Amino acid sequence: MAHVVQVKRRRLLTASASAVALTTLSSSPAAQVAANAVQSYTVGDFVLHRQGSGLRIAHRQSPDRVLWQSADDADFIVAETADAKINAFGTPQGSYEITDSISATFGRPSIVSISTAPDRATVSGMLAGAAGERPYTLSFVALSPNQLQFEIKADSVNRIRLRLASTATEAFFGFGQQLTYFNQKGNVLPILVQEHGIGRGQPVVTQIVDVFANGGGRNPYVTCAPAPHFISSELRSLCLENTEYSVFDMRPVDHLEIKLWSGVMTGRILYGDSPLALIEAYTEYSGRMRKLPDWIHEGVIAGVQGGTAVVRSKLTKLRRAGVPLAALWIQDWVGTRVTSSGKQLWWNWRLDETQYPQWRQLVADLERQGTRMMIYINPFLSNTKGHDALFAQGKARGYLVKKPDGTPYLIKNSDFFAGLIDLSNPETRTWIKSVIKEELLNKAGASGWMADFGEALPFDGKLHGNANAAEWHNRFAQEWAKVNREAIEEAGRGDDVVFFSRSGFTKSPASSTLFWLGDQDQTWDAYDGIKTAVVGMLSGGMSGFSLVHSDVGGFDAFQISVLGKKIAVMARSNELLQRWMELAAFTCVFRTHEGLIPDISAQFDSDPANTAHLVRFGKIYRGLASYRKRLVAEATQRGYPVVRHLFLHYPNDPNTHKLRYQFMLGPDLMVAPVLDKGAATVQVYFPAGSAWIDLWSGAEVGKAGKWESMPAPLSKPAVFLRKDAPSTSEIVNGLKSVGVL
Repeated sequence: MAHVVQVKRRRLLTASASAVALTTLSSSPAAQVAANAVQSYTVGDFVLHRQGSGLRIAHRQSPDRVLWQSADDADFIVAETADAKINAFGTPQGSYEITDSISATFGRPSIVSISTAPDRATVSGMLAGAAGERPYTLSFVALSPNQLQFEIKADSVNRIRLRLASTATEAFFGFGQQLTYFNQKGNVLPILVQEHGIGRGQPVVTQIVDVFANGGGRNPYVTCAPAPHFISSELRSLCLENTEYSVFDMRPVDHLEIKLWSGVMTGRILYGDSPLALIEAYTEYSGRMRKLPDWIHEGVIAGVQGGTAVVRSKLTKLRRAGVPLAALWIQDWVGTRVTSSGKQLWWNWRLDETQYPQWRQLVADLERQGTRMMIYINPFLSNTKGHDALFAQGKARGYLVKKPDGTPYLIKNSDFFAGLIDLSNPETRTWIKSVIKEELLNKAGASGWMADFGEALPFDGKLHGNANAAEWHNRFAQEWAKVNREAIEEAGRGDDVVFFSRSGFTKSPASSTLFWLGDQDQTWDAYDGIKTAVVGMLSGGMSGFSLVHSDVGGFDAFQISVLGKKIAVMARSNELLQRWMELAAFTCVFRTHEGLIPDISAQFDSDPANTAHLVRFGKIYRGLASYRKRLVAEATQRGYPVVRHLFLHYPNDPNTHKLRYQFMLGPDLMVAPVLDKGAATVQVYFPAGSAWIDLWSGAEVGKAGKWESMPAPLSKPAVFLRKDAPSTSEIVNGLKSVGVL
């Protein structure tokens, strides 16, 4: 006869109750009834309920709302022993496919006991499988009134799977900077820092890239800056503390599954009475971003390159046109090489005074005009003769990631290779910070830079002190931002210098001063084009990446050569560039990029109409400075994103769950950018609960809870001011002051 494992029922009235660990075995009907009764245990401000073999978590302030519930499944916890096969591919390197060969599985968790202590509860039991049994524990610790830590351990395993109950209509948001989908219900997401690909599933483009870039086209589910964190439409929120590879599977209708490549899963269950409160709770753990300095709000960060003469010529055009400038961003300050991808940089992180003679005079002239200098760096070091001084130093001192045989691990990018600095080595960190302080801050006079890459740490790399590369792979992105942050703080420039990161993980917002969304294609598509710039800001904002922007106009371009003639296959038009300018004006930072192949792509100075558009939307960006600064302050103080999904302010309107391409700038401006070629109108959803005014005409528009077609001609995108908003005067007066209203 089967036995029922039962914990004796006991109502715990305080978190300081003495430890309980009672087990009773019985097969009587009365015992079976008791086993199905609800047993409750207080854990700080949280409450753990057990009914039969099921568990759920609630909060004393909202006792009827389920924050965490085991799936109605005999295998809500599964432990495995497995060997991973890791396939690294793509050009540049930094793309991965990970598959498991599972040798043993242990599931069907029994609950043998539940023990409690102040602010803690531990569930103990056994997992069963063909290879026998494994003991497990599931512990809960109340860390604060809104954070409950959980930990799952099982003996002699290296994989943990957790299944949590869901509903068919529950929407899942966050997971870091996801680029194609905002609601991830129905998707499976690898939480792995990696190259986000070129094309990402866009027909034809992805297939072409796969051929020419060793499979680097990828799919819509990979990103440079993921996070094992979500907020759901039912106000559930969970994050993992682990840095190891994990997968979140939201394809099942009635549950989600989290699989972690570790024998210990640690995470947090978060409580909040609103989506913004949940972001605030999460960023208490992940960290919050530093306030942007005032100078960045002055206008456009103009991406220019090509040497001193070219840069000065472009600067003159910008000044004469009246473009409000915050900075010039010159990525090729270290000089350029010609590769199969076009012009790329020498990764030696020293000023190329041949390409940029009179650099210091240029910096001084910019300073007199109230404009800053921004440049570029990444964690790779060139090994090409004549441009390998830092590589030679790093190799001699043991500062590079090594292959198993002890030689430097050379990472491929287009048709050249480079070494990767080993950030697990404290001496490497000190050294690269000295390079940043001396070469970028002191000699180059920079006020900021793109801190590129961070995705390509090899899983079989040999690190300092035999650190585990699998644990460090995602962590590397965090540490790359951290050494940049430490360098500017050690130089006394912590409040003034802005570096922007592409890669990131859970705690990157605590270190990075700004994020950008990587290398979008110069297209209109939803896989890797302008639409992904919107989705990336919205999803990142749910996971603490509160200050995010994109390359205006996109980066990736493509051309082919036919009978010696170069033909542009993918390159931005004037229209795409102008619509991207309109989008950028309503985000936290407005930065242009010439793109991968500047000669085939529309530029801000390649057509008078483009220049005029840059003037207008640079002024709009500047005119919103006062309002935007308050939003940046909220990001610093509470973790709120500057660019926000409508769900954050209208959580009770289920229609917002479906929105991907409409956003809020703070609580009072709603933007529906034009993201389709040739469009002069957009479909706008006006959420239930607010009335709206057209920003340009001042007329009241829209009906709450309804979709409407709204005009959006070039130069007047669909932007709406919340009626009677407290910031109305601030926004309107700011735009009038720059002459755009």
